[in-house]
Amino acid sequence: MRIGTILLLIAQLAPAATRLKDLASIEGVRDNQLIGYGLVVGLAGTGDRQQSVFSAQSLTNMLARMGVTVNPTSIMVRNTAAVMVTATLPPFAQPGTRIDVTAAAIGDASNLQGGLLVLTPLRGADGSVYAVGQGAVVTGGFSASRTGTQQTVNHPTVGRVPNGAIVERASPTPTPAHRVRLQLRQADFTTAARVADAVNRNFSSGAGPIARAENSGLVAVDIPPGYAERTIEFVSELENLRVDADRAARVVVNERTGTIVMGKDMQIAPVAVMHGNLTVEIQTRFEVSQPQPGAAGTTEVVPQVRLGAREEKAKNLILKEGATVEDLVRALSAIGSTPRDIIAILQNLRAAGALDAELEVM
Repeated sequence: MRIGTILLLIAQLAPAATRLKDLASIEGVRDNQLIGYGLVVGLAGTGDRQQSVFSAQSLTNMLARMGVTVNPTSIMVRNTAAVMVTATLPPFAQPGTRIDVTAAAIGDASNLQGGLLVLTPLRGADGSVYAVGQGAVVTGGFSASRTGTQQTVNHPTVGRVPNGAIVERASPTPTPAHRVRLQLRQADFTTAARVADAVNRNFSSGAGPIARAENSGLVAVDIPPGYAERTIEFVSELENLRVDADRAARVVVNERTGTIVMGKDMQIAPVAVMHGNLTVEIQTRFEVSQPQPGAAGTTEVVPQVRLGAREEKAKNLILKEGATVEDLVRALSAIGSTPRDIIAILQNLRAAGALDAELEVM
């Protein structure tokens, strides 16, 4: 099957200014990962089997806290599954806030559809409990089987509980006080310098500049005296500043899907490209050798192997001074290049030093 090529040409005629909140985040204002161990009950016989010892132990411990004493080695409850529960605690989350949780089977349960996650503490990296999860598990898929035939849609051993956890402890997020440190999502010295310049032009007074780029990924901003009691308003105005971000020339190719993403005005040095294909085809056909009537012989299957080789003529392509990637794409499309041809040519151009861009292969 032939995979089609998707070429995305991104015009770079006049780079548009980008909001600062889309280029950088505030240091310390981030999500926190939570994890917990729990049980999903109410499954229709698709829970853990006897091999998953820890699920039976967990069930007996939970029942013991409720005053029911059972032996974990003598029970086999297939309506229960042990799961790992994960959640993301957003910054500045306050007690009472609800967040989504994800439950994934860790035993040999085959399906979590229709299950109920029972009370599960969710802990952070410091070991403290920040939320408690409980609720109906939504898998978004199913698995059905009968007489040896099985049909599975999506992944039924992982489910989600929308708004299934309640935050019990405030998120450990510091509030900016005297200084704000901006972390660029894409580290770049030019962009960091432009961010510092934009902040100084909009907020600096006679006292001097308040922002400075500490490195390619970090810009420190002192909160002006006029905003000392209005830190949130200052951060809001800071996030809405417009900055012309500098982006490195890059070509991204995905050989599996035939997708190529590149800038439109990337320059290509004068170069000649010659590309051809050699095809070797081997065919095996089985023929039956039948002896004559009355002959003392047996019927045999004889393989007939045929070997053929075909080499296409090399296609010549010449790029002159000032050629861009757009010119290259048009020329390659005109000579009928396939996705693999284009990817191979781009890799060779980069190796030859003719493509002034970073080539990233996914």
